[in-house]
Amino acid sequence: MRAAEGGTRAAAADPRATWAGLWGRVPASVRTTLAVLAVFVASRIVTTAILLWFAAHQAQNAWTGPQPGYAAFAGIWDGNWYWIVAVTGYPSELPLTADGHVGENAWAFLPLYPLLARGVMLLTALPFQAAGVVVSVLSAAGAALVVHRVFARLLPPGTALFAVALFCVAPLSPILQVDYAEPLFLLLLAVAILLLAQHRYLALIPVVVLMDLTRPGGIAFALTLAIHVVVRFARRADAAFGPRERVAAVVATAASAVAGLAWPVVAWLATGDAGAYTETELAWRMPYIGYSDLLPFTPWVQGAQWWFARAGWNGTLGVAVLVLVVIAIGVALFTPPLRRLGTDLRAWLASYLLYTLAVFFPQSSTFRILIPLFPALGALALPRSRLYRVLLVLACIAGQVYWVHIAWAVDGYDWTPP
Repeated sequence: MRAAEGGTRAAAADPRATWAGLWGRVPASVRTTLAVLAVFVASRIVTTAILLWFAAHQAQNAWTGPQPGYAAFAGIWDGNWYWIVAVTGYPSELPLTADGHVGENAWAFLPLYPLLARGVMLLTALPFQAAGVVVSVLSAAGAALVVHRVFARLLPPGTALFAVALFCVAPLSPILQVDYAEPLFLLLLAVAILLLAQHRYLALIPVVVLMDLTRPGGIAFALTLAIHVVVRFARRADAAFGPRERVAAVVATAASAVAGLAWPVVAWLATGDAGAYTETELAWRMPYIGYSDLLPFTPWVQGAQWWFARAGWNGTLGVAVLVLVVIAIGVALFTPPLRRLGTDLRAWLASYLLYTLAVFFPQSSTFRILIPLFPALGALALPRSRLYRVLLVLACIAGQVYWVHIAWAVDGYDWTPP
């Protein structure tokens, strides 16, 4: 009896046993949420340290003085454009360059993110740079939670959590805490993917509309929905796909396509120029290849030729390499690790890659443009070797340092924007 009492007292005196008992009483869903948030917070500490180091060594530039504070450093590059939208809105007349082409202007930046930042400014009296960081960090935290739910449907618990860790420490994850719209877009995209997996088609529509007011990509998601509808219809003998679901899925697909085209129409109506949005986007290519019309799937060919020629190589070789890369990516989508992600996630990867190939010109911002391909991190998370996982996280953190160095930090006349 005394021995039993002594064991009980020892267990009670052991704080580890006490905390383990308390933790065991916490609902599993809450434990998972706390684990994801712990990963997110730890990743933000690392990334904040990286950004602060670069800010401390930043020289005077077009946006800040030397050694700016965190908020000022987080508000450079496109953050300045979002500040313009938040404070002054969009121009009713498009600015023209000396040779009569449309110049860079605010119509390239969609309104939801600066609108939310403006709301934080009004509620807190924070300047835009700090308010934008608040919106970005809260959106990124929400995105991490929803991304985990997406992965948890397909992967074992530990693997799903590691996939979220990769999402949080990926080489471009500093974008999750600066004045850019990507974190908000990722949150909405993750919610849309989750709703798609749950076959909640009508609930998808407002999420996709908001997504298309944050970053371009609605056309890609419409294609994903179309693939989803075709696959479900083809498999209807194995999994029910009734008339109501079919109608709802088709309506969501059409709504996504319309939402993806809405912003160019808004720009047209506001400026009276039918090509206002497209011509504005093309202005950012001018330093590379001059002015040219947008022909689908030509930007990457032009880019391959330009980059290889700049390196002193034959531009035709660049096109050949581009073709090989596209073929390799297409094959990769059918490899076992990516097949493990399921049809919907692979449909999104294929749709967004096709969309990117059709409209974007490859340059340093392309790495940021590819962030919505985050579902591929689920395939990278599959190996269970502890050494592999540690080395991959360390490589991602090193990638953050490299990306901030080449893209975010400003070095004189800088033609490598993030």
